Amino acid sequence: MIHGIGASAGIAIGKAFVLPNWEWELPDQKIDVSDLAREFERVYEGIRTSKCEIEQIKDELRDVVGTEETHIFDAHLAILDDPVFMNEIQGIIQRQYKAAEVAVKEAIDHFVTMFDLLDDEYMKERALDIKDVGNRLLKHLLGAPEITLPSDTQPFVLIAKELSPSQLAHINPQHVLGIATLAGSTTSHSSIMARALGIPLVVGLEMNLEEPIQTGQMMIIDGNDGRVYIDPDDEVTKRYELIQARQSEDKQRLRGIVSYKPVTPDGMEMQLSANISSLKELEVALMSGAHGVGLFRTEFLYMDRNRFPLEEEQYEVYRSVAQKLEGKPLIIRTLDIGGDKQLDYFELPEEDNPFLGYRAIRISLDRKDLFKTQLRAILRASHYGQVKLMYPLISSVEEVRAANAILQEAKEELSELGLPYDPDMKIGIMIEVPAAVMIADLLAHEVDFFSIGTNDLIQFTLAVDRMNDEIAHLYEPYHPAILRMLRTTVEAAKRSGIGVGVCGELAGDIRALPLWLSLNVDSISMSAGAILPVKERLLRTKLEDSRSLLDEVMNCRSSAEVHAMLDSFIERVDAEEAATS
Repeated sequence: MIHGIGASAGIAIGKAFVLPNWEWELPDQKIDVSDLAREFERVYEGIRTSKCEIEQIKDELRDVVGTEETHIFDAHLAILDDPVFMNEIQGIIQRQYKAAEVAVKEAIDHFVTMFDLLDDEYMKERALDIKDVGNRLLKHLLGAPEITLPSDTQPFVLIAKELSPSQLAHINPQHVLGIATLAGSTTSHSSIMARALGIPLVVGLEMNLEEPIQTGQMMIIDGNDGRVYIDPDDEVTKRYELIQARQSEDKQRLRGIVSYKPVTPDGMEMQLSANISSLKELEVALMSGAHGVGLFRTEFLYMDRNRFPLEEEQYEVYRSVAQKLEGKPLIIRTLDIGGDKQLDYFELPEEDNPFLGYRAIRISLDRKDLFKTQLRAILRASHYGQVKLMYPLISSVEEVRAANAILQEAKEELSELGLPYDPDMKIGIMIEVPAAVMIADLLAHEVDFFSIGTNDLIQFTLAVDRMNDEIAHLYEPYHPAILRMLRTTVEAAKRSGIGVGVCGELAGDIRALPLWLSLNVDSISMSAGAILPVKERLLRTKLEDSRSLLDEVMNCRSSAEVHAMLDSFIERVDAEEAATS
């Protein structure tokens, strides 16, 4: 068994197919000065062919993974159009009299090496995009065939050094049981696509792999825990087969409660909404019985492209989501870039601590032109459903008022143009900064609802970077300080008569459900996969029991005590249900 990083959940059991490396070793072929024009034309023709191929892949994938995920290939098209990339290739041909394929290979190696040397995971991932595009161009220049997957119908586990979006685009999910790669990360384009396709994926095996995996070896891929088993013994195989069967049974059982109303046995209803970033994720959420969308992460519309999305482009996406929800609530969060979310075409300043720097609402208020474009698109979409607007990373009343002033300008502009929108669209804020918790009573007078963003609130409150392996164990959602902050925020909202919800990973943790019930939270929003397990627990959890638990939890002095109390509560509920069934 070797450890990697779980990048796409699920379990796969099957024989390995090792994808050959798409690497080229080329002789240093020189050309005559009279051949320069011909070599330039070969590059241009290779680029034209590569673009057509990428566009075809986009079209084929659109119905499978959704429009947003195919924007990954817009980044590939942008590389082929990038004058810096082209100038590098042309310069090598013209100055060094090298053949087109040699110049392309050297340009790829130059940029990949440059990006790999940067101490920035996002930029390292972009190196894979350059390699992917460059190799596609090389393939056409050399007349090389595609590396193909097994053509028979026997499903397999795919093993690769690294998997590019282009390679993943040709994968049939019916044939590929799971994927393991030596390199890669959970935020790579391939990981995003694997999750959209529902294929279990483990990345980052290289450090722990002592011997190469061979085609035909039996494999188990555990995308939940990041474990990979090579030639597992019968005991391990049977254990994972049982887990697989149990998960299948659980899915079947949970499908039976999709249409059930989310209400406790003693009559307390709670809205269960989904966090999404694309139309594809919305479809999965609706199949899981989501009441609506509690968090639409709009920044993904801005990623994997070469320019900011136009108002019309954004409007079309927001309108489509609102219409598909058929009157269910849709909370759209304005652009939240910065920190770990970068844009290729928008250079952010280098900062010692980017999570506390120029990001989210701070960028929006600074770049009023970008902000207003997005606000106009959201306002126009509000005509087609129950759309609500939410500002991220708010820490002061002044920020809310400044954002609302720009929103008012956007409304006036649309009115002048005669474009319809909902003039009474609800406005809310993310509560994810300790300062916002401390002035929640003041902020509640400025907005229509709060949404508690637990992920950032926890790491800001505890001063813990949850992506830092050295201190990740200190990232504790059930720390007594966090519980008090949650209670303070909810009570401030209730006193002012505004709505309050929770989004973030903690919302999808079934152990936290009695806390949300007893605090009287209106809605919780989570990943689509968590909705049915949370609903199943909600149908079995009484509000009365939850209220008595809250008092006990708030008196705990450590997170370990809280964990023990919540686990005991779940065991007690299960035991009582078993006794009466």
